[in-house]
Amino acid sequence: MHAETPVCYNCDELSRTQQGNNNAYCQDNEISWLNWDNCDQQLLAFTQKLIELRRRHPVFRRRRWFRGQPVKDGEIEDIAWFKFDGKHMQEEDWQHDYAKSFGVFINGRGMRSRTSLGVRVVDDSFYIIFNAYHGCIDYKLPSKEYAEDWTKVLDTSKGYVVTDGDEGEKFKADGTITVHDNSILLLHHAILKHENLP
Repeated sequence: MHAETPVCYNCDELSRTQQGNNNAYCQDNEISWLNWDNCDQQLLAFTQKLIELRRRHPVFRRRRWFRGQPVKDGEIEDIAWFKFDGKHMQEEDWQHDYAKSFGVFINGRGMRSRTSLGVRVVDDSFYIIFNAYHGCIDYKLPSKEYAEDWTKVLDTSKGYVVTDGDEGEKFKADGTITVHDNSILLLHHAILKHENLP
C-alpha cells in the first residue's frame, strides 16, 4: 500500500474558484481561464510551505496504514484520537456533536517501514487539531507520555506555516491551546533531536 497523495486541482493554490463550476472544461471564457496577474500570492506561499513541510517529514508520506496499536510493548500507539479535554476518544464519542472538533496524535516512531537499504524509517511526532465548530475551542494537550513539549508549525486561521519546527510558538504537555473556528492546528515534537532512537 502506498501513501496517499494530497490532490489539488490546477490553480487551487492561486485561489482559482471557476465561480463554483466544477465542470468547466467546455467554458472558453473567464470561468476557466487562468488570470496570473490576480493570483493569490499569500495562498500560493502558504501552499508552497505546506508542500515543503510534507516533503521534510515521512510521517506524512507513510507507506503503511495506521494500526492504532503500540509500536512496541509498553510504548504509545502509532495514532491516537483525543477530545478537547485531553482524554482519549472512545467509540461513542464519534456520535456526539463535539466530534466536530478533535485532536490526532501521529507517532513518528510508528511507521513500520524501512528504506530500500533496510534502514528503519523514523520521524518526529505531530499533533493535529481539527476544529469544524463555528467558535474557538480551548484544547488541553495530551500528557507528557506523548511528548514533553510541542511547537506550533501550522495555523490555518492565520495562514501560518513554518517548515523549521524550532521557529514556532512552544507549548508544554497538558497545556492549553486555543483553536480558532473552522481551522486546523499542527503541532510538532522533534523526537529526532531530543531522544535516543534504537
